Amino acid sequence: MSTTLNILFVGDIVGTPGLEITTKLLKGFQDKYHIDFTIANGENIFEGKGLSEEQAKQLYDLGVHVITTGNHLWDRWQARQLIAKDRNVLRPLNYPRENGGNGYVVYDLNEKGKVGVLHLQGRTYMQPIDCPFKTADWAINKIHEETKVIFVDFHAEATAEKMAMAWYLDGRVSAMIGTHTHIPTADAHIFPNGMAYQTDSGMTGPYDSVIGLKKEIALRRFIHQTPYKFEMASHDVRFCAVYVQVDIESGKALQIERIIFPEY
Repeated sequence: MSTTLNILFVGDIVGTPGLEITTKLLKGFQDKYHIDFTIANGENIFEGKGLSEEQAKQLYDLGVHVITTGNHLWDRWQARQLIAKDRNVLRPLNYPRENGGNGYVVYDLNEKGKVGVLHLQGRTYMQPIDCPFKTADWAINKIHEETKVIFVDFHAEATAEKMAMAWYLDGRVSAMIGTHTHIPTADAHIFPNGMAYQTDSGMTGPYDSVIGLKKEIALRRFIHQTPYKFEMASHDVRFCAVYVQVDIESGKALQIERIIFPEY
């Protein structure tokens, strides 16, 4: 029996371009890294805001086990129906519980054991929701009753808040990967007590854009300081992901590698 678990996390999949490149490339990366467990952030697949049931099924058919989201999940009302009935589509746990859905899940891989996936959202420059640090304490204690392998998607704006959360979680979870900014960071490493970390996984989507939005529209928004219709970009599409290898018995990370394809 293998003593390690290979995890692949696909960063923020944005729109149809992001879903199409994921469909094209995911299997190859799963094979290359001998992936046992795949997670994908899918909050922006539906025209840049939200996730549909059909798109979730497409990801499952590609071998994705758990889908994380974020604040833009709520921009599409139908997503509430999806998270209410699919426990493997996570919303950030520290939203008020009245919103429904799950913020963490323990996934049973049979002979490979169990993997916990925890989804949290930051508060700096974002909604003033419940404390992600205290929420993490509660969830980690619950997940540790079943497994030591825990992967955290921390959906946050501020790099300082992500780094603070990393130091807070080191030694208690296997990996913490940041999402939300759509900009891949070059700081993938393992913390002193065995937690794999990257500030932001980056966007799986069109980079001839401003974080997925047509750059012409984004420029008008900044220059004119008034709203303009959201329109997805479609060119220079890249696949961003993070590979993490974890020791099953200890829950500590052994390797981490950031993936950007094609490279800049």
